Amino acid sequence: MIVLKAPQNEVLAVLQAVAGIVERRHTLPILANVLIRKTGNALQFTTSDLEIQIRTTAELGGDAGDFTTTVGARKLIDILKTMPSDQTVALESSQAKLILKGGKSRFTLTSLPAEDFPLVQESAAFGPAFSVPQKVLKSLMQQVSFAMAVQDIRYYLNGILFVAEGNTLSLVATDGHRLAFASSQLEVEVPKQEVILPRKTVLELQRLLSDADGAIEMQFANNQARFTFGGMEFVTKLVEGKFPDYNRVIPRNHPNSITLGRAPLLASLQRTAIMTSDKFKGVRLNIEPGSLRVSSNNAEQEEAVDELDIDYGGPTIEIGFNVTYLIDALANMGQDMVTMDLADGNSSVLMTIPGNDAFKYVVMPMRI
Repeated sequence: MIVLKAPQNEVLAVLQAVAGIVERRHTLPILANVLIRKTGNALQFTTSDLEIQIRTTAELGGDAGDFTTTVGARKLIDILKTMPSDQTVALESSQAKLILKGGKSRFTLTSLPAEDFPLVQESAAFGPAFSVPQKVLKSLMQQVSFAMAVQDIRYYLNGILFVAEGNTLSLVATDGHRLAFASSQLEVEVPKQEVILPRKTVLELQRLLSDADGAIEMQFANNQARFTFGGMEFVTKLVEGKFPDYNRVIPRNHPNSITLGRAPLLASLQRTAIMTSDKFKGVRLNIEPGSLRVSSNNAEQEEAVDELDIDYGGPTIEIGFNVTYLIDALANMGQDMVTMDLADGNSSVLMTIPGNDAFKYVVMPMRI
């Protein structure tokens, strides 16, 4: 049976959409495979890592009929990448093997039985579905995902908190040293739902979401989330645990405030970061009436000092930060101006966008 017959670029695009979660090394060999299910003319591709499952459907020619198998996802993609994008490729089934043909090339691949493929057991109790534009969710994720923890023992920090309530969707991420918050208005009212999406799910959604006008539909259950967009269905396990109360972390009424250009501040921090060491990324900010001085030094007695003119008339404040945390936030904002609210040299700083409550970034100070 000819399972599919289509241009290389079409087949590759469908496979790459589902193969992001496939690990090259698995304790369960079949998890390195993609499940291919043909029903009539429709081809369904499914991948899983036992916690996330991605499925997409496409029509890619070939014979009509019913057929299922699994084959190595990465190997299939690696072969397709070596072929010209406009070349027609065909995948044929032959006994327990699949034969991939393109031009004068022919590859015989081993398959594993489809019934052995471990599909994710989907929850029977998903809450009401609601939709947001894909580009809105992608933008919210970009504004907070850099603050997620990486393999923290506090497992609930290794992801993003989703809070849907009324007509607002808020995303929050923190690693204990910094916190990023971003929100957007929904066109529909939704009942209050709070879930923590795992780090791998967040990174995969960011890869798959489009900047085009399409919508993404979301549904949450106690231990699962389901996203449907662009012909794809994405089911993921949720992180169990209690996310920190982010409202208590975000400072209120800091008395001192400076507003300055985002790009000049980012450039200044990037310059002074050169003189920090790999282990110790500290920079010192000296805020005085009319000027902001950024300085750093390292164990080789080298030093960097950079000064920016600012509109500020408050008290002198000297405060230290991990420069990477400041750079991450500024690099992921798109606006021209940024406001920094401070209390003193020992309190966290709140970074916001002037006239916009939808983004807040909190950084703890660092002893230097």
